[in-house]
Amino acid sequence: MSSIQGSHESNALPAMPVSPAQVAAIASHGPSPGLVLLLASGAGLAAASLYYSQPMLGILAADIGVSDVNIGFVPMLTQLGYALGILLLAPLGDRHDRRTIILIKAALLVAALLAAAAAPSLPVLLVASLAIGLTATLAQDIVPAAATLAHETRRGKVVGTVMTGLLMGILLSRVVSGFVAEHFGWRTMFVAAAISVSIIGVASWRGLPRFSPGTTLSYRALLGSLFGVVRRHAALRHAALAQGLLAVGFSAFWSTLAVMLHAEPFHMGSAVAGAFGIAGAAGALAAPVAGHLADRRGPQLVTRLGTGLSTLSFAAMCVSPLLTPTAQLWLLGIGTVGFDLGVQATLIAHQTIVYGIDPEARSRLNAVLFVGMFIGMASGAILGSLMLAHWGWIAVTGMSAAFSLTALAVRFRRLPDAKVRTGASI
Repeated sequence: MSSIQGSHESNALPAMPVSPAQVAAIASHGPSPGLVLLLASGAGLAAASLYYSQPMLGILAADIGVSDVNIGFVPMLTQLGYALGILLLAPLGDRHDRRTIILIKAALLVAALLAAAAAPSLPVLLVASLAIGLTATLAQDIVPAAATLAHETRRGKVVGTVMTGLLMGILLSRVVSGFVAEHFGWRTMFVAAAISVSIIGVASWRGLPRFSPGTTLSYRALLGSLFGVVRRHAALRHAALAQGLLAVGFSAFWSTLAVMLHAEPFHMGSAVAGAFGIAGAAGALAAPVAGHLADRRGPQLVTRLGTGLSTLSFAAMCVSPLLTPTAQLWLLGIGTVGFDLGVQATLIAHQTIVYGIDPEARSRLNAVLFVGMFIGMASGAILGSLMLAHWGWIAVTGMSAAFSLTALAVRFRRLPDAKVRTGASI
């Protein structure tokens, strides 16, 4: 916990160096509730920027005049940008003050969102989408900051609470963007998103503590060390692979839901597609419970429960095209709760595993985990669009079930002799 250099009170002015006694106090008590709220809000609003476009894809395609397949490149490039940003930018948190990095990324994210709002054509929107993905990685600077501030015995709970904010931001972003796009237009949504990130940037400038670097490696050496981190830690490789496989199905579902509901037999608008985010939010609310269970019973159990629940949920949704439209909607709602709960619980457990491997390399460990996850997200966005266009909704959910089942198989593989620092078996 020696990497913390500033006061952790959420109403503090820009942080100043503190005494060793104060640092010890932070290590003993962890972050204040106000600071946890700030971290959760910041992570949520940053991550939400990645998903505002998804319920609006039907409106976007009609407004810009492109096909359903081509509009699928918008979420794909956003997720790809996020994966690249995590790979190239997130490791900087081990080398520089995370507070400074968060503030710079917040400013750049605001600019990217405003560029998307002003985009006159699909190519410009695609560039803006890539930039949104790159800069929204400030969420992945916030989560390791929370892990650093938290006491070792409560790390799962604190990270789970911050991740609840992040996941609620992801899921409720769909509700908000669907409603705003239908009533005020998709450009208004991007402007509103820019304003929300601006507010978080100001609050972070006032409330975040400073963090000392965990390494003095150069940027080139820092990126090069990622390969060594991956090679040394089998637990990290398994976590990144399993979460990436789950992410394929997760992204395929959310990237195609609005287009599917826009077509026959539903003919529903973006607001209905966004409303499914409420069902998904029920899963996000369980994130602190998953973190607590990982602390008490070990994260391996949580990963198996989560991947198994996701597999069952997607498999059940495969039969939805055989039902009446009303029954389909009910099954989709129940399935959304199930797979979101499974994916989010598994992510919390994987973070508990990864953050316990090496505290001095948390940003790099986090980068590897989320690069795997968002490569899966980007793949799922375009694969889902192709599946829906050529074989229909049953192909989307069938593919999602298959990838989730593969993730479950990965989590049942035994690791050589890996243990997290909390002592829980992984």
